[in-house]
Amino acid sequence: MVASLAGFRFPGYDAYNELPAGPRFAPEIHTDKPGACTEFLDKPDMFVDRVEIYVKGGDGGRGIVSFRREKYVPRGGPDGGDGGKGGDVILRAVPGTDSLAAVAQRKHYRAESGKPGGPNNRHGADGQDLIIPVPPGTVVRDRDRGHVLRDLVRPGEEVVVARGGRGGRGNKAFATPTLRTPRFAEPGEPGEERWLILELKLIADVGLLGLPNAGKSTLLSRLSRAKPEIADYPFTTKYPNLGLVVVGEDRSFVLADLPGLIEGAHAGHGLGHEFLRHVERTRVLVHLVEPFPADGSDPLHNYRVIRRELELHNPALVHRPEIIAVSKGDLPGSEEVRQRLASQLQRPVLLISAVTGLGLSDLVAQILQVLDREQARTADTEPEPVRSSSPVSQEITSPPTEQEQPVLNKTTPD
Repeated sequence: MVASLAGFRFPGYDAYNELPAGPRFAPEIHTDKPGACTEFLDKPDMFVDRVEIYVKGGDGGRGIVSFRREKYVPRGGPDGGDGGKGGDVILRAVPGTDSLAAVAQRKHYRAESGKPGGPNNRHGADGQDLIIPVPPGTVVRDRDRGHVLRDLVRPGEEVVVARGGRGGRGNKAFATPTLRTPRFAEPGEPGEERWLILELKLIADVGLLGLPNAGKSTLLSRLSRAKPEIADYPFTTKYPNLGLVVVGEDRSFVLADLPGLIEGAHAGHGLGHEFLRHVERTRVLVHLVEPFPADGSDPLHNYRVIRRELELHNPALVHRPEIIAVSKGDLPGSEEVRQRLASQLQRPVLLISAVTGLGLSDLVAQILQVLDREQARTADTEPEPVRSSSPVSQEITSPPTEQEQPVLNKTTPD
């Protein structure tokens, strides 16, 4: 039996003309049944942190050739109106999501074109802007030129990635004392178009690092309400998970569980190459060391392997504040491993257990201390950013070109 598709619109279907006037948000899926065809967006395997899309601003509306024709008004003269401006394509950081899966449902995004002018000097309607919501932390990059257009870090930030074309002038604009009946008008200018690469770098206060099966997902599920996949085999976590850790009534921080790193992750081995970029957004790193790895490797060697991968990916990451903790502290002999790591590294090392709750309060307290210290240091070193009343003034787009000689459409009056 074939299910009925009545009322369903595929992601590529352009339904923008049915929306009311004003800026338009790009819809991903439309269906008459709420939740009928959107449940797959919430599946874990739909996490997307890199998307390549095509954007095009709306074309400008054409100007028209028209002459005033009214009783008792001989030689009324030209009255062709100008065309409307095409809509812009805007990327806006909207909180509430941590994936680009919704944007990946479509490949091409086009803003509405301007309407043509009308007689009696009527100006054509401007095309509506197309607003594409993206998660905060999205880096917008031009695919062909390779430069970054904008790093949308804070919610509400936006950038115009494709401007709409200017509307063409009607024949009224070309009337002069020597040319009283112009029989030509301008076509609208085409809108800007380009291919974009959107890269998401998750914004979190604390990032969990470690080799596969070090207990990162279990710790996240214990400290927050996140429900990551947990199993007794390596590489259970295939995409980053975020959780909100609430401390008391007025303190909280975002904890990110990153997929397990292995040796050679910076060169593309394992899953670390795809998700190392998310470490760059974290303010504090919590490095979990498994006391008794299944492969019999040395915990100290495993710690240094992860540190080496961070340095090869981005040398600035080794200077990020780090808290070292030996996980699975409920196992016999874990305390001896902690003491040996603290002696070799000459640094404090915590002993925790996400199963029994051992040392979790000390870990959270130390995280809060480091976050407070980092916040105070940032406030002392960084100046207050200059805020602009208009977000358009902060946009980075291609420089405008010189106005060319208009291409004229010649016609004759009726």
